[in-house]
Amino acid sequence: MLNRLLQHPLTRGLDMDAPETTALRQRLFREKPFLRRLYGEFHARMAAALPAEGGRVLELGAGGGPEPAFPDLIRSELFPVPGIAAVLDGRVLPFRAGSLRGIVMTNVLHHIPEPRRFFAEAARCVRPGGAVVMLEPWLSTWSRFVYGRLHYEPCTPGMEEWRVTGDGPLTGSDEALPWVIFERDRARFEEEFPVWRVDAVTPACPFRYLLSGGVSMRSLMPGWTFGLWRGVERCLEPWMGFWAMFAYIVLRRTDSGA
Repeated sequence: MLNRLLQHPLTRGLDMDAPETTALRQRLFREKPFLRRLYGEFHARMAAALPAEGGRVLELGAGGGPEPAFPDLIRSELFPVPGIAAVLDGRVLPFRAGSLRGIVMTNVLHHIPEPRRFFAEAARCVRPGGAVVMLEPWLSTWSRFVYGRLHYEPCTPGMEEWRVTGDGPLTGSDEALPWVIFERDRARFEEEFPVWRVDAVTPACPFRYLLSGGVSMRSLMPGWTFGLWRGVERCLEPWMGFWAMFAYIVLRRTDSGA
């Protein structure tokens, strides 16, 4: 009942996997100043982790969000929607070896059915010194409560293998997957993919995305309160292990296997 109450009227009853729903989210971004400012912050942190030159930047799963101000950006999605330059699957990237300086993605990894294939393809396409920069759901005491009660996506921290549930591009997902790979199974990831160095895993953002309503819920705060909530989150930074709902994850391409 709480989910139904908070759901944005324009997304109520829609097929979450339909391209039209993703296109609608572009309109929701334009109408949500709080969410636009939050994504501006996300993108600024991502840009800071990328090398300044040496190839183009690929954005995966870009169809429902605003365009980051990255030079030489290729915006991609699984299906055709307005504002997208390429339709592709992150498991099969149509780029020559070493041609990208980075890949950026916001809330995408936990939708990829075979993440190992993505890491291997990204290692082929990203040049040494380049990066994969992600913002993904993260598990904490607070987020386990929120994801278990306020979100439609599965959250399975006890999964035996790195996998997602469901077949749809958006409904196929598991919010625990990034935490499983880069926290619970980090030693396994580093053993399987020595070509990737985990430069940073930074838990963050306990409240602002939730208060923004994201791409499918009502915004709970006006845009002018953004700075106030950013201040609250900064005060909580020493305790993000308890409060975080997301994490910035930076993988750096090494010379290993180049």
